[in-house]
Amino acid sequence: MTVMIESLAEVSGRYAALFCDLWGCLHNGRAAYPAAVAALRAYRRAGGAVVLLTNAPRPSVFVEQQLARLGVPRDAWDLIVSSGDAAQDAMFAGAVGRRVWHLGPPKDDGFFTTIPDELKDRPAIIRVPLEDAEGIVCTGPFDEDRDVPEDYRARFLLAKARGLKLLCANPDLVVDYGERRIYCAGALAELYTKMGGESLYFGKPWPPIYDLARRRLTAHLGIDATDDRILAIGDGVGTDLQGAVAEGIDCLFITGGLEAAHFGPDPDRPDPSLVAAFLSQRQLSPTFAMGRLR
Repeated sequence: MTVMIESLAEVSGRYAALFCDLWGCLHNGRAAYPAAVAALRAYRRAGGAVVLLTNAPRPSVFVEQQLARLGVPRDAWDLIVSSGDAAQDAMFAGAVGRRVWHLGPPKDDGFFTTIPDELKDRPAIIRVPLEDAEGIVCTGPFDEDRDVPEDYRARFLLAKARGLKLLCANPDLVVDYGERRIYCAGALAELYTKMGGESLYFGKPWPPIYDLARRRLTAHLGIDATDDRILAIGDGVGTDLQGAVAEGIDCLFITGGLEAAHFGPDPDRPDPSLVAAFLSQRQLSPTFAMGRLR
């Protein structure tokens, strides 16, 4: 049964590390949430480690730069592990071939150009037109402000006919950018799969990103936390909650994010009966739930 809580501090002492989502929990794409920042800072001061676990389709170095622009201070977290990190590792391993069609906006070019030291000895990845590609790397729509998944149906038909696999660098379907909701790579991969194509995922809720987070927690911080000492925090039902359940780790559901409209007029104080009904309908039972991270 999910327990409603008022603050992270009520339960944080049980855990050695947090796997905390970003968009909808720590910021809204435009600015950081001050209360969430304060909660993570307090957790770290008490000796806990904060791993920011995000489905951003870019390597973590770019996520760090974005967080600084949004006003998230460096002392609020220890490590960043992104879907882009896990997907980039798979891409250089040849998951969809070496000649790929990049479906995504120019801001994601770093996925191809900023290569971690441990991957620099791998064979090169070359971006080519769809007609010449061995596979697809999808980081999102070309135009996040205007495009919808159906805009890509014709190109996906060609790709499916050629038997191309699609590497999805961000399994999220949508995110809220301020007051605006935009489509992510996950929505495009979902359409491709429904059309009969094959999509490969490396972010939440799939295992590769959690495996990478555990490895970095040990390698960089010397923390070999058992699963019962890790708490996942997130607002995504199909990503954060289902990923935590599949990994066997506790989860704190932030109801004031993507699903806020289901729980009453005040995102900070969700109606417990509405939360219970929502989770029951989806057959999910996160360990804890609260309105906003604080």
